[in-house]
Amino acid sequence: MFVLIGWGLAMACIFGVYIVHGGNIQVILKALPFEMITILGAALGAFLANNQMKVIKASIKGLGACFKGSKYSKARYMELMALLYDILQKARKEGLMSIEQDVEDPHNSAIFKKYPVVGNDHHVVEFITDYLRMMVSGNLNAHEIESLMDSEIETHHNEEHAAVAAIARLAGGLPAFGIVAAVLGVVNTMGSVGQAPAILGGMIASALVGTFLGILLAYGFVEPLGGLLEQKVEDGSKELQCIKTTLLASMQGYAPQVAVEFGRKVLFSTDRPTFAELESHVKGKK
Repeated sequence: MFVLIGWGLAMACIFGVYIVHGGNIQVILKALPFEMITILGAALGAFLANNQMKVIKASIKGLGACFKGSKYSKARYMELMALLYDILQKARKEGLMSIEQDVEDPHNSAIFKKYPVVGNDHHVVEFITDYLRMMVSGNLNAHEIESLMDSEIETHHNEEHAAVAAIARLAGGLPAFGIVAAVLGVVNTMGSVGQAPAILGGMIASALVGTFLGILLAYGFVEPLGGLLEQKVEDGSKELQCIKTTLLASMQGYAPQVAVEFGRKVLFSTDRPTFAELESHVKGKK
């Protein structure tokens, strides 16, 4: 929603002021289709040549997510920490072996079923169960598991960030492709020397539209999408860090209610539930 509002505001200010100052919008509209095909076609070709298929797919998926609201909300985090509390509380009361079936088959686990938002997120469930499985096996200490968690979170972050970098490179190339389109327009104009001044003026104006569009597309559209996608990637990494901190606190001997408090403190302040909110939610889910 805010993406569309931002674009609308930018277009209204740019073209509105241009028209108010006496600019002829027909010149831009006439050149727009040809310049857009040149710039976007060249940019798309370069994008395909510059990235592996997995990065291209991730970029398309990420751009689609930019037009949706963030799934990382206070309600989601409260559900996540309530899930972690329940499973750690069960392990504390009945022993680590009591959660073995929950870990091995989370889709049929009563605990995971109680929290459908988080329980249906394959990546989150896999991250939780993988490290709970290591805790149950007892073969690794907290420092070794922390190192593994850090490596996995870093890998996830780098994998997700590849799409952000690809979009940033695309934004960086658009002004150059705008110049390419403008140069071609100038070449076309120079080949028509001898025409009436009014015709030559129109051809030069059309050529300059290419430079304008390249810069506008780069800094008005593509780069903001890349920045928004980067923020969403950071939110995803933050959720994994919350899980990591909670599980490690439990391994170090802290009670479940204290362990989830450790995890709560990791979250961004805008999405972090208060202590009272989390405590009320956890008690309400019992």
